[in-house]
Amino acid sequence: MAHPRIEKTNAARLLDRAKIAYELIPYRVDEEHLAATHVAEQLGEPIGTVFKTLVLRGDRTGCFVCVVPGDHEVDLKAAARVSGNKKADLIPMKELLGVTGYIRGGCSPVGMKRRFPTYFHLSAAGRPFIYISAGVRGLQLRVDPAELIPFVGGALADISHRQESEI
Repeated sequence: MAHPRIEKTNAARLLDRAKIAYELIPYRVDEEHLAATHVAEQLGEPIGTVFKTLVLRGDRTGCFVCVVPGDHEVDLKAAARVSGNKKADLIPMKELLGVTGYIRGGCSPVGMKRRFPTYFHLSAAGRPFIYISAGVRGLQLRVDPAELIPFVGGALADISHRQESEI
């Protein structure tokens, strides 16, 4: 049986142009469960390798991006401090598409409408690969963070902490 052809996303084309190796990995989307934990389960990968892309707005610098492991939540105070702000909050979901060109569950740090300051959690360093959204729901990019981070003009920072497990 032939595999369905995977359409390249803008993020994948940008990585191609930069000659950065990656792999496009499809997964089954559950509209009721867009969390990174679901993506990790679908990929059969540890949650610490699946990174989510979050967009924040600081009180001084405007929008910036935090890329954190799927089992982490952004530490708003740390993210604000690292980005040169006193305060920062996640942008409202209804603004995500207009600001980035991406929708929830398909937001990639590669190929946003504008280039925003981007901070990757420290745990990305030294990993042979991480997964990030390819820019659409149902498709992940498996990429070496040592190539990805400089490509997006990113920096490593202590910007998140592990989520409290739900009991």
